[in-house]
Amino acid sequence: MTEIMYKDDITITPIDLSEIFKKSGIIRPFDDLDRLQQMLDHANVLVTAWDEERLVGVARGLTDFSYCCYLSDLAVDETYQEQGIGKELINRVQLLLNENVALILLSSPKAMDYYPKVGFEKIDNGYKIARTK
Repeated sequence: MTEIMYKDDITITPIDLSEIFKKSGIIRPFDDLDRLQQMLDHANVLVTAWDEERLVGVARGLTDFSYCCYLSDLAVDETYQEQGIGKELINRVQLLLNENVALILLSSPKAMDYYPKVGFEKIDNGYKIARTK
């Protein structure tokens, strides 16, 4: 197995993002490339994981770099899961922030057991207005 490389200084394409979403099993609009481009354009934290030239993981967040960061996407190719890549992506996001910044997220039901294992604390004081499309 090759060493996974992590990068926070490159841009990926909407096609790259679509492919990692499909390969990870995460539910995202992977067939809407315009929307994926907007998701990339408006994120201000992006950390990627690579096996040589192959994108195998992505963490995408939105932050003010002062108080909170919303980790909008954490996706790892299913064939690379359970190797610590997701945890390292989270660690790399935290390195881009500082100790004053809380990292928050909304979990898919199937990932609820994962996040406590990588340092997240469950909270019950959240609300949302759902997307209409």
